[in-house]
Amino acid sequence: MSIDLTFAVPPFGLSAADAFTLTPVDGADGLFTLVGADERLFVLDAAVHLPSYSPELTDEQAAALALTDPADAMLLVVANPGGSGTTVNLLAPIVVNARTSAGAQLILEDQDLPLRAELARR
Repeated sequence: MSIDLTFAVPPFGLSAADAFTLTPVDGADGLFTLVGADERLFVLDAAVHLPSYSPELTDEQAAALALTDPADAMLLVVANPGGSGTTVNLLAPIVVNARTSAGAQLILEDQDLPLRAELARR
């Protein structure tokens, strides 16, 4: 089931669009495509693939998404497949308010997280 999301500012790599569509990839638990106008990103549900990943949002970042309860936040990381493996961007996750379908790609402040963390094979 696809979900239409709205972003005040499009995620890095996607052009501005009225809505973005988050669609699960069949047969790949926790893997989604995020599609804008003509581009797409692969994103992983951090709860499925990175259960110990727990970045901290600033109060301003949470307020911009109207997040009042951490349980309402869906945390996605951009996946970058490559010849030597797949990396994920842990410094700039995509956070979605599950109640409102509003999303934003946030740059985490004062957190020592990599832009390209190698994804361990399962």
